[in-house]
Amino acid sequence: MFFEVKEMKFVEKAGLFVLGGVGYVLLELLWRGWSHVSMFFAGGSCFLILGRLDRVRLPLPARWAAGAGAVTGVELVTGLLVNRDYGVWDYRGLPLNFMGQICLPFTLLWLPVSAAAMYLYRRAQAVPALLRRNGQRRR
Repeated sequence: MFFEVKEMKFVEKAGLFVLGGVGYVLLELLWRGWSHVSMFFAGGSCFLILGRLDRVRLPLPARWAAGAGAVTGVELVTGLLVNRDYGVWDYRGLPLNFMGQICLPFTLLWLPVSAAAMYLYRRAQAVPALLRRNGQRRR
């Protein structure tokens, strides 16, 4: 029983990671017409982090600001690892950028994106419980 619970939690988190990764890639495709495989992993990581931040007891705007900061942090780490030649993105021409990897305009953009992602995470997290409950009714 213990291993089944652990395995289910892993499967649920993996599903949420994939949802976040695919969602981020889709946002990039809509925004600029292309994406990079690293954005799938960055998006999945951000989605799990945002889901965790949404459970912190803070006012909603503070959670959204923390989410925007977290996404910016993931963006910086990802940029330093895979975007050293600025082939994935390049913020050097934008105001208040740091090493061309992050900038204030995109950090501000992550505020509403974080709010939407937190809402989506809450909704998506409820799906496995609903499926388990429906499966138990059929037995």
